[in-house]
Amino acid sequence: MFESPVEKEPSSRKEMFVGVGIVVVLAVVGFAIYLHFGGRGAATPAATPAQTASATNEKADPVKDLRVVSAKMDKDYTGTTAMWLVEIKNQSQTYAYSKIAYETTYAGADNSILLQNKGEIAALTINPGETQSTQVRDALYPSGTAWYKFKIVDAKATAQ
Repeated sequence: MFESPVEKEPSSRKEMFVGVGIVVVLAVVGFAIYLHFGGRGAATPAATPAQTASATNEKADPVKDLRVVSAKMDKDYTGTTAMWLVEIKNQSQTYAYSKIAYETTYAGADNSILLQNKGEIAALTINPGETQSTQVRDALYPSGTAWYKFKIVDAKATAQ
């Protein structure tokens, strides 16, 4: 009825292959980490004055560097003035931008321009790689507007 349990003999060959496999995997991972982080030889030299000068001599381009991530237009509580909620990303790695000049366009259903307004976001500074949101109180909202647009036209650059 009851049989005595049969003891299994350890399969030393299988255990040996598993152990060797683990050692090989660890060696490969360790070698890859060494090549990625430590196997570069001598430390990378600092930028030479010529390289630094060329980086600062590159001309800032706020129209290219500043990207409008989102621009949502709504009217103020009176229903007469356009209010923009704008999110701007500075894609530059070198320059911070302030005094951001913008242009808004309001067009009718026939694509005729009803109003173009220019303004400046003076209180906003966006550092390299940073994204910020701001609210802009624009012009009186023209009646008959079918579509509208917000774009950046200029900004003051400061090298970081």
